[in-house]
Amino acid sequence: MKDIPKIDLHIHSTVSDGTDAPEELLALARKAGIGLFALTDHDAVKGCLRIRGLLAPGDPLFLNGVEFSCRDGEGKYHILGYGYDAEGPCVQSVADKGHRLRMAKTAARLDRLRTAFGFSFPEDEVRRLMALDNPGKPHIGNLMVKYGYAPTREQAIREYIDRAKVPGEYVRPEEAIAGILRGGGIPVLAHPPFGSGKETIVGNELDRRLRRLIDFGLRGAECFYSGYTPQIQTEMLTLAEKYGLYVTAGSDYHGKNKQVPLGDTHFDPSRRMPDGMRRFLEDVRFR
Repeated sequence: MKDIPKIDLHIHSTVSDGTDAPEELLALARKAGIGLFALTDHDAVKGCLRIRGLLAPGDPLFLNGVEFSCRDGEGKYHILGYGYDAEGPCVQSVADKGHRLRMAKTAARLDRLRTAFGFSFPEDEVRRLMALDNPGKPHIGNLMVKYGYAPTREQAIREYIDRAKVPGEYVRPEEAIAGILRGGGIPVLAHPPFGSGKETIVGNELDRRLRRLIDFGLRGAECFYSGYTPQIQTEMLTLAEKYGLYVTAGSDYHGKNKQVPLGDTHFDPSRRMPDGMRRFLEDVRFR
């Protein structure tokens, strides 16, 4: 595949915790001059189907994407999947499980905020929240701002939601990886140095976590990312080369829910494309 001028393979829409609808993202990608993008909503694939129904000649290339929030005894992982069959059962079944667990955790968070801090919301607001595709902390934070429990969404999350910890079950990383592979896709670890909260993982621990996921079938790593320092980017590219991993680039764009511009991946298309990224673009399925 010829070099693509601008790539963004980590984007969220209103189907999860972004503020732009899938249809709006296609228009924004056109405007931003992006040559290839993927929609990677949390635990959901239907936004990809909506975008596929709108693609026209001359539009950017598009990849089916997804992001699974995973956790096990070793920590938290965000597993991206690319080029899978969005109409098949393999990835959809993992997304369905992730959605069920997310809904249960959202309900538990609301209950915990009520018992721990006395924060409650009208029943109609709760119904609207629970009717969303994948409600999460940003949605609850917005409600808290609306009803005067916090001045900003960020403060609501930091000072209350993250403190009101609730037990919850997660999709395990090996489940997500297996589902993506069975669906004909490529599993990639999102922002590998970033774990839970503000945790940063580097050095031997990052190497060990990658090797463990590779044993489960992980095929790639997000080596270009909006939140990386130059040092982290260099470390990620070195590890990808060491293990022969595919290389991807993503902004983690969430619209107004995150101060990251669309296309801000820190990948400079004017420089030589890493071999791992070239191999990814050659091997991933553009369904």
